[in-house]
Amino acid sequence: MMMATKITPESLLSLEQYHKQRPQIRERIIALRKRRTVHLGEHLTLIFENEELMRYQIQEMLRVEKIFESEGIQDELDAYNPLVPDGSNFKATMMIEYTLELERKAALRRLRGIENQVFVEVEGQKRVYAIADEDLERTTEDKTSAVHFLRFELTPPMCAALKSGAQMKVGCDHKEYPMHLDGLSPETLAELVSDLD
Repeated sequence: MMMATKITPESLLSLEQYHKQRPQIRERIIALRKRRTVHLGEHLTLIFENEELMRYQIQEMLRVEKIFESEGIQDELDAYNPLVPDGSNFKATMMIEYTLELERKAALRRLRGIENQVFVEVEGQKRVYAIADEDLERTTEDKTSAVHFLRFELTPPMCAALKSGAQMKVGCDHKEYPMHLDGLSPETLAELVSDLD
């Protein structure tokens, strides 16, 4: 199987180049992120990451922090490259969103463990539950975090089915937040299929 492209220092724009191209890049990224975002109800959002979104995150971090030394650049690559899909999986940033702080605090206590109960289900196949937070544990005994990083590992038959036009359900079966979408928009599904080798 072909390995997905990882972002290298040589493939990044210099701070000056990025500054000049940033308005056009930003416009493209906003549209891309919208196509790769799935809302599960009002409070759970999944952004299915890809190489282009992670490249943008890295370039933004380098710009904001004014990082141009190779060591600092490598630190950013090490942080964001793990979120680039590997060709047989989807990787997503999951956000639990509540406007009011009191409501958010109560929800994060109630939704403890939700990161392990988010799934994708390719038409005609078994559910695949997320492998959450492989970099560090984000849930304590008292509450879950508002942000989690998820990986959904697919089997070759699942990948083949998606490439052949199968639909995919995305959902959560946490007892405090049961929610699912029976199908994705054609644009979102096409984006996700493009992550597969």
